[in-house]
Amino acid sequence: MLRRTVDGLRPGDRLPPSRELVRVHGVSPVTVSRALGVLAAEGRVVTRPGSGTFVAPRPAGPRADSADLSWQTVALDDRVVDASDVTALLVQPSPGTPDDAVALTGGYLNASLRPAKALATAATRAVRGPSAWDLPPLNGIAELRRWFAAEAGGDITPADVIIASGGQAALTHAFRALAVPGAPVLVETPTYPGALAAARTLGLRVHAVPTDRYGVRPDLLAEAFAVTGARVFYCQPTLHNPTGATLPRDRREQVLAVARAAGAFVIEDDYARYLTLAPVPPSMVTMDAHGTVVHINSLSKVVAPSVRVAGVTARGPAAHRLRAAQVVESFFVALPLQETVMELVGSPSWGRHLTALSAQITARRDALAAALAARAPELEIHLMPQGGLHLWLRLPPETDDAALADEARRAGVLINAGRIFYPAEPPGPRIRVTHISAANTAELDEGVRRLSMALRARLG
Repeated sequence: MLRRTVDGLRPGDRLPPSRELVRVHGVSPVTVSRALGVLAAEGRVVTRPGSGTFVAPRPAGPRADSADLSWQTVALDDRVVDASDVTALLVQPSPGTPDDAVALTGGYLNASLRPAKALATAATRAVRGPSAWDLPPLNGIAELRRWFAAEAGGDITPADVIIASGGQAALTHAFRALAVPGAPVLVETPTYPGALAAARTLGLRVHAVPTDRYGVRPDLLAEAFAVTGARVFYCQPTLHNPTGATLPRDRREQVLAVARAAGAFVIEDDYARYLTLAPVPPSMVTMDAHGTVVHINSLSKVVAPSVRVAGVTARGPAAHRLRAAQVVESFFVALPLQETVMELVGSPSWGRHLTALSAQITARRDALAAALAARAPELEIHLMPQGGLHLWLRLPPETDDAALADEARRAGVLINAGRIFYPAEPPGPRIRVTHISAANTAELDEGVRRLSMALRARLG
């Protein structure tokens, strides 16, 4: 409805204030804010702080003499760079999505859960000095590397840590440094779609290793190493995305032993380090005495999407190659961002934020599970994770997960089809739902209500 209003105005026209839009359309301020955000993302409106929201200039139409670019199809060969599955995780509403859609997808905190005030204070302090925009050490400022080393624990030192531009960049650096194009790499199945996209974009051949309720199976990992000859295994041992499984200590030891016997590396993605609700086993990097583990600890999921900072721990020749890859690909992480993170994690606000977030994760996880049990009992929860952001759901056997995701979008709720988490054919239909992107628990319940309607429409 608001989109039609905008289309009927001229470029430069000012939209009514949000308060007026709430009154006219009979919706909440949150719905208006989200609708304006979608229109801004579509390029239909621009927001000018202190002035209001205005209709954006219309893009020029295609030129009659547009160049024929079909030659690029031949020049680019047959390699495919497919970001569609990763884009689906970033909550990018597609055309036809209702303006008031509830997000049960995404991997970042709702804006209300971010430490915005503390982050703004930290950023102000970070850029105050005359050297704020200087060239930083290429592997990261010493204070931040020291902090990441202390967070990893064990005998990790600041010299073992490289600062990278977020977890996804760190993962890409690790794959590139540890495997050559065409090499096989092992991943859990299911697994994080960003890992699959990164590996395939680098020309690596991905092989799946089955998991159960406790994480990857070490016996099948050993078999996969033997069959494929792989020298890299990517895993998320704590609150695995999407299943929520946490690998017990004895299995972590077995995984390290298997990798050591195969002469292989383990990329340990510790994305959920600050999202746990119960004690978890020590990270594998602290149990590693042979330089087997490359450990990634990223902060964007626990702070805010644009805090693209991660600590990568590695030792030996692998660390030298990772440092070189970092310099060649991106030089360094911007000094103001590193300093901002250091200011944040060194302040009392950091502990308070983690405590408050833990309470929110508990409340939201429980509310989402209760709504699913009451409104959509056909959806079976794989397990109740001890933290994290997601629930992994098994669908009735006859359900098409991608079709359900489309139906749900039309019904006004965004979910992730399970098939994007599998490196090969999925064993059955699944979906992943997220509790952390919604505004509150009431919105979670409304999202599940819409999901239930979509499911019944698919099942007939």
